[in-house]
Amino acid sequence: MLAFELPDAETQCAELADLIRPRLQPDMVLVGIHSGGAWVARRLRELLGLRNEIGLIDVSFYRDDYRARGLHARVKPSSIPFDVEGRPLILVDDVLYTGRTTRAAINELFDYGRPASIQLAVLADRGRRQLPICADFCAWRVDLDASQELILSAETGDRLQWSLAEHA
Repeated sequence: MLAFELPDAETQCAELADLIRPRLQPDMVLVGIHSGGAWVARRLRELLGLRNEIGLIDVSFYRDDYRARGLHARVKPSSIPFDVEGRPLILVDDVLYTGRTTRAAINELFDYGRPASIQLAVLADRGRRQLPICADFCAWRVDLDASQELILSAETGDRLQWSLAEHA
C-alpha cells in the first residue's frame, strides 16, 4: 500500500530541467524513450527552450527479455532526426528501475552512430538495479515494493501525472 502522496509530475519536470540547465551544451540533444520518456523529453525541450528536435526511441526489439516477453502491443517507430555521431545526448525516461530499458536504449542509439556522450535523465529512480546504470539527473528517488509499478500518463491537455499499480 502507498504510504505517501505521489508528487506532481509537472513540477518534477521543472525540477529536472533545473538540474539539466547548468550542464547543457550548445549541440546537446534529448532522446526520449517511448512512451513516458518521450513525454518527459518533449516537456524538457519546452522548459529548456531548446531549438533542436528531440529523438524518440522504442526499445522493444533491443530488450534482453524480448524472447520471453514478446512484442509489446504498442510498438512505436524510433525517430532520430539528427546525426548522433560525436554529439552529446541526454537519454530521457520516466522511471529508472532495473536498468534494462536504459541498456536497450543505449544499444539502439549506437546503431545510429557513436555519440560523444550519453547522460541519463529520469523523473523517478526506484532503485533495485540489475545492471550498473545510474541517472545523471533525477527529480525523485523512491523505494517501492517489487509488486508496485509506477506509471506516468499524459492526461487531458498533455498534463503528466503519476499513478501506482499493484501486481500480484
